[in-house]
Amino acid sequence: MLKSTLKAGFLGALFAAGAATTATAETKTVVVAGGCFWCVESDFDKVKGVTATTSGFAGGTSPNPTYKSHAGHYEVVKIDYDSDVTDYKTLVTTFLRTIDPTDGGGQFCDRGMTYAPALFASTLEEKAAAEAALADASAQLGKKLPVPVKGEPNFTAAEDFHQNYYRSQENQLTRFGLIKRADAYKKYRAACGRDETVKKVWGNAAYQGVAGHGS
Repeated sequence: MLKSTLKAGFLGALFAAGAATTATAETKTVVVAGGCFWCVESDFDKVKGVTATTSGFAGGTSPNPTYKSHAGHYEVVKIDYDSDVTDYKTLVTTFLRTIDPTDGGGQFCDRGMTYAPALFASTLEEKAAAEAALADASAQLGKKLPVPVKGEPNFTAAEDFHQNYYRSQENQLTRFGLIKRADAYKKYRAACGRDETVKKVWGNAAYQGVAGHGS
């Protein structure tokens, strides 16, 4: 009887510990605008602590933006992350070093508000973290950065066609001919000079996990 009681108590303690561990694990989200959402998605799928990325639109007022009709919206990526592994400020700090934050008129070869950089903050704590990350980046680059901190993103996912475009093996007719989407993406990124510009802006401070990888 004593053995059974001890066993039950031991199992109960293990269950309680497991429940406590599960309770502390939380998936959170950060939304960022950094030009072509295919590129941001490609970069952040490689970042430690990121569990999922989704290309989409945010910042505008139209209720159902699409790729062909998203006036007033930024191209963005919603980044889901494990809060036990990383946090909002770390990801925003990393993000700024994967783009050209000195260019508020677009990013690389993509021009206009749709492709301009921006950070989104859903809470006052996130807003403070975003502003601190921008201040750090500004001091490092020695200039004011035209990257706004927006409020609640009201995120809308882009069409399935755009999700994981950078690694899709489906064929598509593009300006490069009929090729796999992943290959079209690589050619687009190279032609746009994204990685070269990031390295030129940031030098050795460019995030080494993505800048210059060319894919």
